Amino acid sequence: MPDPALLYVTQVAPYRDGPAGIHGVLDQSAAAVAELAEMAGLGCTRVTDVRSLAAETLAGAAVVALFTIGETPWSTDQRAALLRQVRSGTTSVLAIHSATDACHGWDEYGCLVGARFAGHPWTRTFTLDVHRPVHPALVHLGPTWSWHDEVYLFSELRPDAEVLLTVRPDELGPEEHGRAPDAPGPALTDAGYPLAWCFTEGEGRVFSTALGHFPHAWESTDYLAHLLGGLRWLREGTA
Repeated sequence: MPDPALLYVTQVAPYRDGPAGIHGVLDQSAAAVAELAEMAGLGCTRVTDVRSLAAETLAGAAVVALFTIGETPWSTDQRAALLRQVRSGTTSVLAIHSATDACHGWDEYGCLVGARFAGHPWTRTFTLDVHRPVHPALVHLGPTWSWHDEVYLFSELRPDAEVLLTVRPDELGPEEHGRAPDAPGPALTDAGYPLAWCFTEGEGRVFSTALGHFPHAWESTDYLAHLLGGLRWLREGTA
């Protein structure tokens, strides 16, 4: 495997109480992420089942990218290694779309990706407010970005997360379908609902975006530049 390396984990696993379904764009996203990895000077290896992931492969990852859903079956050793590598600054995390809706049985995972999924009651075209236009993931955008996607809600947003993109609540209207009855209240900043953020975990970096559900995202130069900029920001902080 080329070094440095990006591991792209696209595992679909059941939730604790039932099936998680599947995202139809996973194969399309894998081709796009491999292209972005090459542009960022990384080799890319796709992982569809972490149970087959060797310890030395995980240890050699400069970036672990996650497009996961459900209870990803990371082993105890893998969990400890990933946390250790991120906190030491040898590995960064790129969390894509549904990565926040994974590993609900792993307490530290929510902290690792920055928040917990709390529903997606809207699917529509909306306006994103861009909060740090000089960030590599946003520099190609103007002050706002019109986008069509699922609108994720989150709970337990890290207080140290730098929110990069938000959607205004008054633009969303009534919920189009309900959230889970036991879902915690959603995170709401002064600027609106957060949909992308970044932060440091120890010496490591994490970049998370909730966008990317539909095929058009993986054909959009704006969206791909958003991911590539996030990846380059991660690489700036890798030891």
